[in-house]
Parts: sequence; C-alpha cells; structure tokens
Amino acid sequence: MKIVMVNDCAHVGETLIKYLPEDFSVLHLKRSRRFFDKTFGIAWRIFRAKGDLYHVHYLLQDCYLALKFGKRPLIGHAHGSDLRRSLKHRVWGRIVRYNLKHCDKVLVSTPDILGIARKYRADTEYVPNPVDTSIFYPKPLKKRDKTRKVLIASDSNWGVKGTDLAIKALSRINDKVNVSIIKYGVDFNKTMDLASSLGLGLNVLPKVAHKRMSKYYWDADVVIDRFKLGSLGMVSLEAIACGRPVIAYVSSTYPACKGFPLKDVDSVEKVVTAVMNVSPELRKAEYAYLKVNHDCNLIAGRMIEIYNSVI
Repeated sequence: MKIVMVNDCAHVGETLIKYLPEDFSVLHLKRSRRFFDKTFGIAWRIFRAKGDLYHVHYLLQDCYLALKFGKRPLIGHAHGSDLRRSLKHRVWGRIVRYNLKHCDKVLVSTPDILGIARKYRADTEYVPNPVDTSIFYPKPLKKRDKTRKVLIASDSNWGVKGTDLAIKALSRINDKVNVSIIKYGVDFNKTMDLASSLGLGLNVLPKVAHKRMSKYYWDADVVIDRFKLGSLGMVSLEAIACGRPVIAYVSSTYPACKGFPLKDVDSVEKVVTAVMNVSPELRKAEYAYLKVNHDCNLIAGRMIEIYNSVI
C-alpha cells in the first residue's frame, strides 16, 4: 500500500511511519519555512503525488487542497489548534468545516477536541499520539539534595498552556525547587517578567531539536506541561516515556484519560501540592498509563486497520 502523508504535527506522522510494516510505502510531503514551499510548493507536490491513500495532518489548507485535487480516499487528522482556534476564524473556519464534512475519515489526536469534531462528523475517531521510545526512554533519576529540579518544558503560552499558572505556583515554593524553562513561546518574555516580579529564578535553556529533548527530561526530577486544555500533550507523553513524573491538567471528564493517575490539577494550589508530592509510585503509574495508551506498535496497528477500512 502506498500512502501519501502530508504535513505533520509534533512528529506524530514521522513516528507512525517508523512503526508501519515494510509493505507500507509512505511518501511524506512536509513544508519548510520558505515562502514558496509553504504556498505553491506544497500545493504542487500534493497535486503531483500519487498513492492508494492520503493522510493529511491538520485540517487546514493542505487538507483542502488535497480534496480539491481529488486525492481520495483522504484521512484528515486534526491536532488541536485547527479545531480549537482556526475553526472560529472568519476565513480559516470555512476551510476547516469543509474539510470536516468532506474527508473520507476524520481523526483527532487529543480527547479535548473530539467533541468539537463530532459536531460536524459523528464518525470522528480519537487515535492517541504515539511516543517514539527509540528516542524517549527511561533513565534513573539523579541523586540530589532536597531541592527538586523542575523543568517547564512546554512553550510559554498563557492562553493555551497556562504557563503563568505554573510560574505562580512554583514561586510559592521557590526555596524547594530549582526551575528551568525552555526559551520559546509567544509569552516567553511575559513569563520571565512574571517570574522576576514573584522572586522566582529561572534557568533559561535554549530550544533544541526534537530528538535532543530527552536530555532535558532526563536532567529533571519533575516536568511541568500545560494547564488549560485538560489533556496530555506530547511534552507530557515524551517526559513520562523518559521516566519523569509529569504535572499537567488532565480532566476527569474525558473517558480517554480515565486511567491517568493525576487528574484535575487546574489551580495554583493544586500545582503546588502536586509538585511537592511527586513520588516513585506516581512515576510508575504514569508510565504504566503511557504503555497502555500510547504504545507505538499498538497505535500503528490501529492506523493500519483504519487505512484498510478507508480503502
């Protein structure tokens, strides 16, 4: 079977490709940051591509172009901002709705957007994100004194990630934590200013390539992710795969998150409590959840079933 995969998000497509059987041939069309490649270049490559099935990440212009070029059967794979934000946009919203209605199959990568998609496509399916355990795997925790090394690993974005909540919480226990933050995100400067005003010192780390993020996780005792969406992002999943306990807001209202051991951490007080009470038992329970729900081989197997059913 030849699959044409278009675009990617959080390396989900790349990871899936690595775990598909050898009899699956995949042409992966990705964008660069160059203007031509983001516009006419990707359109031309989609137009010329030939496959038995088309799998497009993000329900935006690439998916729309594939539909208009008659690329069938087509799977539209939503990853978050396309349904949380672009769907509400005056222009992009029409494109997202068109894609939702006309794809042969619609998938979502996180449980918090499943309900949004099903308003337009009742047959939308949630497929958990796979974690590449050839890159992200456990290493023993480092021996330290009583101060815990905390890593804020997601991008600084107050509206989506709730980075300000994390800063406010950690500032209350600044004598018990050593906090690092990666230098990226639309609100990074605001985050640094907030931390400074609250007396919280931050060790700023440079942004690195995806495959090098594991070193940051291994160097931490606790990893902080996001507190707005109610579901686990790739930062959480990859940190857990590296054997590090993760503090994030996971909503108890989503059935897909039922087995996660730490739920509803959505306030400053709850973040403080969670950071101060991380334990080997929590780390093991989070890792067990990951293995059951985000194993690459299991997810690749489900994708093969979906590919065959769509064809």
